[in-house]
Amino acid sequence: MSSSSCAVSPSVRTELLNPISSRFLAPSRIYHQPRGKCEMINRRGFALKGIMASGASVMGSSLTSQPVQAAERLPFKPDGYNFWTWRGRKIHYVVQGEGTPIVLIHGFGASAFHWRYNIPELAKSYKVYAVDLLGFGWSEKAIIEYDAMIWRDQVVDFLKEIVKEPAVLVGNSLGGFTALAAAVGLPELVVGLVLLNNAGQFGDTKAKTTKSEETFLQKSILKPLKEIFQRVVLGVLFWQAKQPARIESVLKNVYINTSNVDDYLVESIKMPANDPNAGEVYYRLMTRFMLNQTEYTLDSFLSKLTCPLLLLWGDLDPWVGPAKANRIKEFYRNTTVVNLQAGHCPHDEVPELVNKALVDWLSTLPTKASLQTA
Repeated sequence: MSSSSCAVSPSVRTELLNPISSRFLAPSRIYHQPRGKCEMINRRGFALKGIMASGASVMGSSLTSQPVQAAERLPFKPDGYNFWTWRGRKIHYVVQGEGTPIVLIHGFGASAFHWRYNIPELAKSYKVYAVDLLGFGWSEKAIIEYDAMIWRDQVVDFLKEIVKEPAVLVGNSLGGFTALAAAVGLPELVVGLVLLNNAGQFGDTKAKTTKSEETFLQKSILKPLKEIFQRVVLGVLFWQAKQPARIESVLKNVYINTSNVDDYLVESIKMPANDPNAGEVYYRLMTRFMLNQTEYTLDSFLSKLTCPLLLLWGDLDPWVGPAKANRIKEFYRNTTVVNLQAGHCPHDEVPELVNKALVDWLSTLPTKASLQTA
């Protein structure tokens, strides 16, 4: 089964990318349009507000020069690239190049093709993988109970079964949260972590986690009524979010340079939302995943992280500002911060700057020959 998640209306806002996944099923006339923008953020109820922090006490730097035109873009293939069966589900991924492995993880609503300007350049020196998380892109849109740890487990198994050697994980937004969780879950195969405006939040040490039992009234009457109401409201929002004009409007609130919001990008977000099960996956993500994530916090994962961390931060992001990057660096000292004049998805907005900063940082890591697998 192909493809990606769902769409979200700008009125429903949290700090993860909008649940419209990008399978990039654009017609040929759109494929030749200039490069596009990233998935949008949904701001109201998602507790995963930023998720990446990193280590070594290194000086923060800032890249503000005007990017040059991207020379290469990942070729579009309507049927996808490679597939892997994980827990009986179909998972899509792209792989190019040779050398030390780099695994790219997209944000909420996007796909492996959101890294279309990064893969060809990085593949000149590294073996680059870009994987579609379950429910997004060309990966199966499974009707399951989604939980943040589902994607962590997927990436951990991807490293074990497909990559099979020490790698660097790179993630944007939700993909950053997933990369961080996977780096903690399988430290022997993760030698570096890169977060771009990641989702997630720091825990509230004062908050109490008392949980009261549901009464008969709540369980038998109020809960079913709430679900009916949610399905009606989210059904309307899902329909609205699939409309090209709405998609374009929301995208223009996320990217700094709105000229990058082109027909190619809009079409790539709209089409997967019409796939079978898209509406149900959207509903489950919005109600059972996005609103129940307070148990997963940045500090809980960062306290267990052991590898160098790089933060490539779009300082002009309207939802996840540079204050989060600063706090991550304060918490996890083995962190390098590179500030970029970009929005929430700098890898798509200023790919040339992101590619250069990433390659420069990768050159400081141990060489492949010195990496020891467990």
